[in-house]
Amino acid sequence: MNTEMESVAIYSDLGDDPDLGDLVALFVEEMPDRAATIRSHHAAGERELLRRAAHQLKGAAGSYGFAPISAAAAELDMALRSGAPDDRIAAGVERLVHLCLSARAGVGPSGV
Repeated sequence: MNTEMESVAIYSDLGDDPDLGDLVALFVEEMPDRAATIRSHHAAGERELLRRAAHQLKGAAGSYGFAPISAAAAELDMALRSGAPDDRIAAGVERLVHLCLSARAGVGPSGV
């Protein structure tokens, strides 16, 4: 992983919603598996499976209030659709994985 990436926890915009808090927590619990799947598809050169995983994550992360993860997944999806070079794909994968592993349930320190 790129050591220049800062490790900052990412909290859902919906973390304080009493009706959705448990669903957000379940989504966060899945993130290590999603990150592993993304890395696995990338390592195996499975661009179409990687694209599908990024596309699915884009929608799910957006639905659960994780806009930064959704945006990174959308960028990777588009890069894969456009046939971007391997170095750009690798950078997108690492950024997305980093963000996935930074996701946290609950409310952040600033109340968001």
